[in-house]
Amino acid sequence: MKLITFTVPCYNSAAYMSHCVETLLPAGEEAEIILVDDGSKDDTGRIADEFAEKYPDIIRVIHQENGGHGEGVNQGIRNARGVYFKVVDSDDWLDTDALQQVMATLRAHLNDEKPLDLLMANYVYEHVADNTQLVVNYKGILPEDRIFGWQDIGHFPQNKNILMHSVIYRTEVLRACKLELPKHTFYVDNIFVYQPLPEVQTIYYMNLDLYRYFIGREDQSVNEKNMIKRVDQQLRVTRIMMNAVNLYDLPVTQDKLRAYMLNYFSMMMAISSIFLTLDGSEDALRKRSELWADLKAHDERLYHRCKFSVAGVCNLPGTLGGKISIGGYRIAQKLFKFN
Repeated sequence: MKLITFTVPCYNSAAYMSHCVETLLPAGEEAEIILVDDGSKDDTGRIADEFAEKYPDIIRVIHQENGGHGEGVNQGIRNARGVYFKVVDSDDWLDTDALQQVMATLRAHLNDEKPLDLLMANYVYEHVADNTQLVVNYKGILPEDRIFGWQDIGHFPQNKNILMHSVIYRTEVLRACKLELPKHTFYVDNIFVYQPLPEVQTIYYMNLDLYRYFIGREDQSVNEKNMIKRVDQQLRVTRIMMNAVNLYDLPVTQDKLRAYMLNYFSMMMAISSIFLTLDGSEDALRKRSELWADLKAHDERLYHRCKFSVAGVCNLPGTLGGKISIGGYRIAQKLFKFN
């Protein structure tokens, strides 16, 4: 058994994966690093194998036919030997000093009578375009340096949602909720930080900058042009989340979690709607109408909750409505630098 499993999905990552792996190695032999070579066509597989040969007690390699980022995460969950589980994308990295503090905290709570289900830390956007950084922290939202539950959380602004970069789950939490991410689909990280949350009972937040995330490269999935081109995958993820959790069945003790998840799902509806609006084709606008109709048929309460939120603003009818929606999106884009 290991204390933590780091899973690194890799696809044609030869140019940058070594830096990622080298920032994980200081966790030592209490950690395992699973490198998932997702059918790469470059030297990714060879580099991964060389790391495994050099660090046989820490690094394992899984070579698979191309299945996408989600299947890389799935492989990690299936094969993890760690009590805790974290995904690190191959073009990102972890801060070494912060990692040592996280490892010490996980170690200290390993034998708690009630196990720690979720550890959270900050992440840093490294913006390529203007060489700036944006730290996303949860100060004032989450209690710091102690165990707490959902009843103790504050309000999450839309620009400070729980993302894959900020979470370390207890591995059994992911298995208990039967998490299985879809193959060949971008944006599955949204499912990863949504579906397991009702299984989480105990949380610990460390106000330190652990995860470093590059944003702004042309080939990234969150690049606006790519998001418009891949909007069908965004729709697939949104529909999976629609059906993953019945939010109105959550117990009273998870009222604050329900409120958070309602806001998160509304954001997903907003993203799907705005990128279909940006596409602007007849087919895209038909898909937007179908998405909202599907939501209404699935759960009218959830439909009305989304309709009277930012998601509704992204779904305004007609040419003028589309211009207003896009104008609001452009303002938010400049303020929050999210792609």
